[in-house]
Parts: sequence; structure tokens; C-alpha cells
Amino acid sequence: MTWLQLRPSPPRVTIAMCRRVLPLMLALLSTACARRVLSTTPAATAPVARAATSGAARVSVPTLGPMSGSETVNYILGRGLLLPVAGVVVSQLRDTFDEGRDVGRVHRALDILAPRGTPVLAADDGRVLRVRPNALGGNTVYATDPSGRVVYYYAHLDAYQPGLAEGATIARGDVLGTVGTTGNAPKDTPHLHFQVMSMPADGKYWDGDAINPYPLFLLLHAARP
Repeated sequence: MTWLQLRPSPPRVTIAMCRRVLPLMLALLSTACARRVLSTTPAATAPVARAATSGAARVSVPTLGPMSGSETVNYILGRGLLLPVAGVVVSQLRDTFDEGRDVGRVHRALDILAPRGTPVLAADDGRVLRVRPNALGGNTVYATDPSGRVVYYYAHLDAYQPGLAEGATIARGDVLGTVGTTGNAPKDTPHLHFQVMSMPADGKYWDGDAINPYPLFLLLHAARP
């Protein structure tokens, strides 16, 4: 399989940057998960267990040690996330994390608008956890960082990258698929539904506490033109 490799160096978060975006950081911390007691079994060496759930089987992934909400945010910032839609810049983003959705749901994710067929890129190095469609997200991908502490959810893909498979190791910038409107997305508004979550203690990665990626991207790219 051929991957598109885009590996910019992780941005350096300086004191000056932090001062300029302190209000954003405070807002971000308010959405971060509370301290959890997680498994101490390293994800790289632990066996993968199958969880009994309704519908298709899902993979429970053991994770590394506990992190508080602020530690989770600092950890993600240290990862230097790539904006996961090719050609989109931070100034084009709009915070959709707290927007309401149908049947009383709250969005808890970032919608990144782009033309249909635009490449969707891995925001971080790590491993693919799940490559399957569901009713709300359409064609979706779940992935985790190398330590299994953070979960990245990509939804409404028009198509998957050929050869993408569960368990595959990915690098930041690898193409996962293309922007689309599958699932419950408006058919005239192609976009990537991008969600960042902490890995739950029980390893059920699809059910982690959501963290707002919008201030993350603003903070990480504050010093860039």
C-alpha cells in the first residue's frame, strides 16, 4: 500500500504563545477529562481483547498510566497534532464542539469543511483501531497515539484509503481516506467530523471523554503565519 507521507516537525509551544492563547487553554481544560485510573499494561505488548457489544465486535485496547485532565491536554500538545484535512489552515476552522445536534445530542467534535474527495490525514502517529461504517458517522476510522492514551475519530469519509486496515501502524500525515458526507452528514456539506478523546479505563475507545480540538489547533499554530 502507498501512503502519502507528510511529517512536519511538532510545533514548539513557547511561553509567549501560551500567554497569547491563555483564554483558549482555560476553555480547553474545562473540556478535558477528570483523572482516571487506567491500566498500566503497555499497549504495545498487551493482547487485544474483544468486547461483547451489540452489532459488530469492537476492540478493547489496554492503555498506559493515569493522566489528569491537564496532563492529557499537555500530552496532546506535545504530540504536535497535524490538522487532519489536506490544504485546510487553522484560520478556516470554526469551533463546533458545543453545538447542538439532533435528538438532544451535543456535537463534542470539530467539523472541518473541505471539498468532497479532499484527503483526510492522520493527525498523529499511532495505530488504527477500527475501520468500519456506522449509522451516524458513515465511513469512520478510530486510531490511537503510539502509547494508547488518546483516541482520534474520523467520520463521514467519502471513501477509505485503499489497504487501510485495523491494526495498521500509521504515521502523522498518512492518508486515511477522503472527505465526504456519509452517515448523517448533510449531503451538501462535505466535511470531516474529527473528535479527540481520552482513552477510557476500560479500553472502550469509542466511549472516551471528548476534548475540544479547536483550541488545541489554535494553540499549536499560534506562532505560524
